[in-house]
Amino acid sequence: MASQNRDPAATSVAAARKGAEPSGGAARGPVGKRLQQELMTLMMSGDKGISAFPESDNLFKWVGTIHGAAGTVYEDLRYKLSLEFPSGYPYNAPTVKFLTPCYHPNVDTQGNICLDILKEKWSALYDVRTILLSIQSLLGEPNIDSPLNTHAAELWKNPTGSLKQKEPSDLGPGWLGQGGVLAATHFCFCPSAPICYKIAIVL
Repeated sequence: MASQNRDPAATSVAAARKGAEPSGGAARGPVGKRLQQELMTLMMSGDKGISAFPESDNLFKWVGTIHGAAGTVYEDLRYKLSLEFPSGYPYNAPTVKFLTPCYHPNVDTQGNICLDILKEKWSALYDVRTILLSIQSLLGEPNIDSPLNTHAAELWKNPTGSLKQKEPSDLGPGWLGQGGVLAATHFCFCPSAPICYKIAIVL
């Protein structure tokens, strides 16, 4: 129970200094040193709306947080993500997924993300900060030509019409949270934005 009350920032600094990883000394090698540097850089960056810390003492598994940018339909919403770094990092991209349900054209119901810099356009020059900022940008500017969620993509493509609220059955499978509570509800359409909708997040 006591571990649940630990300060994630303090724990992360300790992880960065310790460089602990379950499999042994890999975190003390070049990959671990790179991740330690990225953690410190991110913590000192001062970027608003993004953060990430290692999960417990495992420097190769992080939990990130992204806040929807102001002026987008995701404003005031907060999302948790998992980041898992392979032994070949930074030459191989990390695996990044949404932990919080996110109704978005480029995010599926399992949290997988369709983002080119996490796939074919990955570069060893990118870091955790780049990833989080890119995903934050993706929320407001989706790639509707390569959707993982076709329901959300269709809504984004066709924002006008008389429909004022989507019913649960219109959202497609997989959008019910724990206890059957909707993870995405209340879609409204207005001329002031491509698609204006509020998303109820089940935390």
